Amino acid sequence: MIRDSYLKQIVELLDNIRFSGENGLDNTSYTESMELLTRQFEKVRAGKGRVFFIGNGGSAAIASHMTADFMKNGDMRTYSLYDNAVLTCLGNDYGYEHVFSKQLESLIEEGDLLVCISSSGNSENIIRAIKTAKEHGAYVITFTGFDADNKARAMGNFNVHVPVRQYGMVESIHNMMLQQIVDMLHENKK
Repeated sequence: MIRDSYLKQIVELLDNIRFSGENGLDNTSYTESMELLTRQFEKVRAGKGRVFFIGNGGSAAIASHMTADFMKNGDMRTYSLYDNAVLTCLGNDYGYEHVFSKQLESLIEEGDLLVCISSSGNSENIIRAIKTAKEHGAYVITFTGFDADNKARAMGNFNVHVPVRQYGMVESIHNMMLQQIVDMLHENKK
């Protein structure tokens, strides 16, 4: 009973994910959006660009996992911004809100991709990272949940919003969608 209810809610949320961003993305279906997202990753891969995944808490775990999977299975140049010494240095010297943006100032450039994973979409360190990435000409994809009017969702070039206020549901769908993209990249490479 519980399993069926949980799975039913996941399917309902997948049907209600909101995609937004550039070039009329607001009206795209799940399938069209996943194809567009996969093409963006393929474009970055073909141009030898780099992919940076960021998030906090459970979203950081997803980001770390995807850094590995997109490198191994997606044949992409991925980078983790989670080195303990770097995070604690920047957090101590500049404040936690700068732990990603300070790294990106030195690393990200045009042709790169920043993937932001944030259940709330309002974490200050994520917002600052998006601004830095865009200032450097990088493409930004956001995966958010909770409120539709969150800050990150308004800032990305391509935005994925899961309309529910439950961490588990939001994180499960973010993880599943990113895993689907890396699987599509792997299949398209064959």
